[in-house]
Formats: sequence, C-alpha cells, structure tokens
Amino acid sequence: MTTAPLNPITEDDIAGYLANNPDFFVRHAQLLATVQLTSPHGNRAVSLQERQAEMLREKIKALEHRIMEMVRHGNENVVIADRLHRWASALMLAGAPGELPGVIVEQLQSQFMVPQAAIKVWDVAPDWAGADFATGVSEDAQAFATSLTQPYCGVNSGFEAVGWLPDPDLALSVVLIPLRPGAIQSPSRAFGMLVLGSPDPQRFAAGMGTDFLERIAELGSAALSRLRAG
Repeated sequence: MTTAPLNPITEDDIAGYLANNPDFFVRHAQLLATVQLTSPHGNRAVSLQERQAEMLREKIKALEHRIMEMVRHGNENVVIADRLHRWASALMLAGAPGELPGVIVEQLQSQFMVPQAAIKVWDVAPDWAGADFATGVSEDAQAFATSLTQPYCGVNSGFEAVGWLPDPDLALSVVLIPLRPGAIQSPSRAFGMLVLGSPDPQRFAAGMGTDFLERIAELGSAALSRLRAG
C-alpha cells in the first residue's frame, strides 16, 4: 500500500524549477515541438512557439496604442500652447489698462471656444472704480476667490460669480479662476476672479487638468496689475 507524498509538487514548484534551470529545454528540446497550448483567439491548439509569437504581437499592439495615445495628447498640448501664446500676445497688445478685462474675456472665448466668460476685478485704482468689471462683487465672493489656491472646475453650485456670465442658467459646468499677485497657490489676497461657463456638463469636469488654467490665472493677473491701486 502506497501513501501520497506529504509535499506534492505544485505548479509553482515546476515554474520555479524551469526558471532556475534555463538549460532544461536545451536538454529536452523535443518537448518544445510537442507542447500544445490553447489559442486565446479560439479553441484550436497551437504550438508553444506560435503562442509566444501571439503574445509578442499582443504586446506590440498594446505598445502601439500607448504610443498613439501619447502622440495624440502631445498634439493636443501643442494646440493649447499655441492658443495660450496668442491669448498672452493679445494682452500685451492691449492699449489702455481699462481694455484688459474685456480683452481677456473676448480672447478666451475666441481662442479656446469658451461659450461664456466673465471677469471681475476689485481693489482697483480710482480711475477704474466705476467700471462694470470693478463693481457688483460682494465681500463673500472676494473671500471665496481668496480661498481658492487652484482653479475650480465642476458643476455650477450656485456660485455668485456665475451670475456675472451673460446667461448663467446655461452654465452647467464652470471654471472659477482666482486672480492674485504671483503664483496662483500663493497665500496673497485675490484681487479678481475669472469665470468660464459651458452648457456641456462635462466640458469643465471635476478632476480635469488645470495646468493651462493656472497659466491663464498667472498671466492674466500680471496683466491686470496695471489696474490696481498703488
């Protein structure tokens, strides 16, 4: 009467042996010609070499898809960078400081195909205190702008700033961009806010990348410094 071994050989034991003895198939080359595997593209049996070739083709195809995706994203970033360059150039070409808020809004809409945009600036010099872009902002809205250290992207949750848009009811997704001296993440008090709105609820979705929006905030803030009180 025989008894079963206390420690039966497992698949891991076999895999470990083959990994540690790479010359096994040199000594038993005939096995490579006889091993049959099931193809993932059907129930037919294929040789080990053919299965390895299929796996290699799948890996190559996956790498090709990743490369194409990287190229697509790279091309999209180049297009956005070009638009940002044209937008910044328009700010530099603006004449009187009082034209800047309008130029910022108009160029954002034309360069980036934004359906709606609006801007408000406070703490401006007396010459601009009565301008439309410098009035109609509550202290709560100013405090909210200061609390933002990066652009807000997402649904319209009843923000006061959305009411600055020409048609707030059509702003189903919005971007709120604080304007402050220096970097957008700095602790300095905000002196303005830029609002973008779209009827597409996914246009400005939460979690979207904000790198270019941060560049817009910092470039716009630098240009608008001409309006501020000394």
